[in-house]
Amino acid sequence: MTPAPLEPSISRILLAAAQQDLAASKLLANAADIGDATVGFHLQQSVEKSLKAVLSARGIEFRRTHDLLWLVELLAEKGLPAPPHAEWLDELNPYAVEARYGTIEPDGLDRAMALLAVTQVLERATHQMLV
Repeated sequence: MTPAPLEPSISRILLAAAQQDLAASKLLANAADIGDATVGFHLQQSVEKSLKAVLSARGIEFRRTHDLLWLVELLAEKGLPAPPHAEWLDELNPYAVEARYGTIEPDGLDRAMALLAVTQVLERATHQMLV
């Protein structure tokens, strides 16, 4: 009898979801008819899931939140390095809820810069998962 396959860890599930959100962001960022709220949402989600994957892999509990600044601060509190562009990441916070549901109008997302930053966050998280 073949043993049952191991369930993927929460951290790996989160990392895979972060990769999917980044992939969606890349496709959507090039579509002129897709607004910043939609692109920004997937970028924010990629960062959020990347940071939570790192925390989860280290066995660090975190509360249910979309607040990227809080997650960055938790990493620091636990002695983990800040992700790339840590000082800028909270710019994505409004895209998690407020912009997504139309309660605010985003000022304008520098899509190229945001894609670069989020790609680097995901790359760092992936590296941290391997060590």
